[in-house]
Amino acid sequence: YGSSLARRLPYGHQRVLELGIALAARPSLLLLDEPAAGLNPPEVSNLMAMIQQIRHEGVTIVLVEHDMKLVMSVSDRIVVLDHGRKIAEGRPEEVRTNQRVVEAYLGKRS
Repeated sequence: YGSSLARRLPYGHQRVLELGIALAARPSLLLLDEPAAGLNPPEVSNLMAMIQQIRHEGVTIVLVEHDMKLVMSVSDRIVVLDHGRKIAEGRPEEVRTNQRVVEAYLGKRS
């Protein structure tokens, strides 16, 4: 793909390129808004690894994402919003078992 225009790259590669462009500025904080949107499972796994590497290099990441596997795997702290209101905050293991979070994502038990 070395001589390809960015718009001709496969979508997953375009997303990686976008991340690379953002990192070229050497940020201390990086906001990622739905980075997994439209990616297939192998691409999401690659994204997880990239995010972990970026974190390892000392960049703080604010992640807005609906892919819970991704969120849980790369986050130290999670804030959960439901209809724009904060319903939970904490470590992944705390949020995963929070009843309000479970109800917001899976619905209330009858």
